[in-house]
Amino acid sequence: MIKLPPAIFLMGPTASGKTGVAVELAQHLPVELISVDSALVFRDMDIGTAKPDAATLARAPHHLIDIINPTEAYSAAAFRRDALRLMHDITQRGKIPLLVGGTMLYFKALRDGLNDLPESDPEVRAALDTEIAQHGIKHLHQQLAAVDAETAARLKPTDTQRIQRAMEIYRITGKTMSSLIKNPKGVSPYAPTDAGVVGAGDTPHTLPCRIIPIALIPSDRAQLHARIATRFQAMLKHGLVDELRMLREKYPLHPDMTAMRCVGYRQAWQFIEGEIDDVQLLETGIIATRQLAKRQLTWLRSMPDNIEIDCLMDDYGEKVKNTITQLLHV
Repeated sequence: MIKLPPAIFLMGPTASGKTGVAVELAQHLPVELISVDSALVFRDMDIGTAKPDAATLARAPHHLIDIINPTEAYSAAAFRRDALRLMHDITQRGKIPLLVGGTMLYFKALRDGLNDLPESDPEVRAALDTEIAQHGIKHLHQQLAAVDAETAARLKPTDTQRIQRAMEIYRITGKTMSSLIKNPKGVSPYAPTDAGVVGAGDTPHTLPCRIIPIALIPSDRAQLHARIATRFQAMLKHGLVDELRMLREKYPLHPDMTAMRCVGYRQAWQFIEGEIDDVQLLETGIIATRQLAKRQLTWLRSMPDNIEIDCLMDDYGEKVKNTITQLLHV
């Protein structure tokens, strides 16, 4: 029987205070931080992603921040590969991986593994780009509905990125995304024994660590919404629109790129293009962030075994630290 090393998952919706708690934990526990955030991977996107500032990163360095340009793409598969490598290296250094963020798909990919979906094909992707330019994304969505009604039904007709990916998978494999998602790629869900050790019944695909899953869940949704509004107002005050203007000058961006679909940047792009005014920018940015938080909370409540801590408590950071400390010695 081999005892599994621990790994801490610190999860929560946007504006729940995850970064502040993680930085404090780094001052008291032998941890190294790994960012689990699909927006923080992009260089130069600082204000709209609420990226930790230089002083914070100097105090508590984060892995997987500022690793690609906004013109590039980063996937759940890439995150899983990088996170597993980092977790191994951190453990070898005698420290504990602390994974912190709000991209629940990344946490799920790390914990449960990935499905057998093909890599992107440049030729197929280029052909789809041409079709979208000529006929519009709604036309492609109709094509998707004809071959994969299940996937089409869960996607908005305007969701260019996901519709294109679903059609790309179908044209590469001849199989639908919905059917492939139902067949995991030889990876079993993480299922540790009560003792937290590897036993004879464990599979070689089990995540090689004992997870301590902490979920910061607000007891009052209205208070979280107030935090979200305050934070988005601060982003605008600190120059979100000017930051996007700089990004557009520095990189060959277009609004359908993954980076530009991030909450805040999408609305700032519409503002710069004259599609919305400053009042609408504030309103739509807050609404989109609330919707993001709602999705994050839905993910969190669907994940098993999370230890929920109210992020609205005055001493919730101390509660997180004490809970983790106790579980590390179990």
